[in-house]
Amino acid sequence: MIYNPYYSRVYSEAGFKTKREARRAEAKRREEIENPVQASENVTTLTDMSFLELVNRRLDYVKAYHSERYYTDHYYMALRWLKQWKRLNCSDISADKIQSFLLKRARAVSAHTANKELRSLRALFNFGIHPARGWIKNNPTYGIAFLPVEKKLKYVPPKEDVLRVIIAADRDTQDYL
Repeated sequence: MIYNPYYSRVYSEAGFKTKREARRAEAKRREEIENPVQASENVTTLTDMSFLELVNRRLDYVKAYHSERYYTDHYYMALRWLKQWKRLNCSDISADKIQSFLLKRARAVSAHTANKELRSLRALFNFGIHPARGWIKNNPTYGIAFLPVEKKLKYVPPKEDVLRVIIAADRDTQDYL
């Protein structure tokens, strides 16, 4: 058995005929762990990909792991993003392009909507950066601040207004209210 202090795992193997074979295999495995091979022929790490491919992979992931509503929200946001950046690679999308897109969304709809788009774009790029995937190198949304949103207090009617509504309603509705 080999203990790797970096991963806190025990590596073991069975089926050796002699202790000598087991010790050799253990020494070989220890050597592999201490001196890992940097690049293998079978392993390819992408450092960039097309934005369309990243969006498609993220949508597949969202469809598999999240609710239908969450998926449809991301699907329609992705359609808007693809109108802007469909033919670009992820490395070609800069923070300035994202910032101008968000400002257009804030003017057209609201700052709340633009902030939702920013959260989703961050999730998209973080999905591609994730160490298990490593498809892209950087997230252009880092450093982009959320737009200020005016918080409105919800209207709570006074007790007198509620009583007036109850009195104005018919008898069955009064019981319900």
